Amino acid sequence: MLAAVFLLAGAMKVSRSPQQLAASGLGWAENFGAGPVRLIGAAEVLAALGLILPPLVGVAQILTPMAATGLTLLMIGAAITHGRRKEFQMITVNVALLAAAAAVAWGRFGPHAF
Repeated sequence: MLAAVFLLAGAMKVSRSPQQLAASGLGWAENFGAGPVRLIGAAEVLAALGLILPPLVGVAQILTPMAATGLTLLMIGAAITHGRRKEFQMITVNVALLAAAAAVAWGRFGPHAF
């Protein structure tokens, strides 16, 4: 589920202009410009692939917890951005995604990884 959410969200950020994103409810996108928004979207897409592909093919499985850790950090930044913009409802979504990403990272790192 986590990978699907970030794959869709990232694909949307990569494929649409900041103005289109702002019109669909992502007002922060206009303040960032096209380059940073596409970079965030690309990071989300790559992290989503990093959550799914390594365990699926059994190669470089350390990438899964690293991708989850990256998403955790990304959600911390998103929550800070939404807090500065007084978009408190969005922070709830960020915290939920942060918790899910942190759970994946915690569960995949260490000697007793699942």
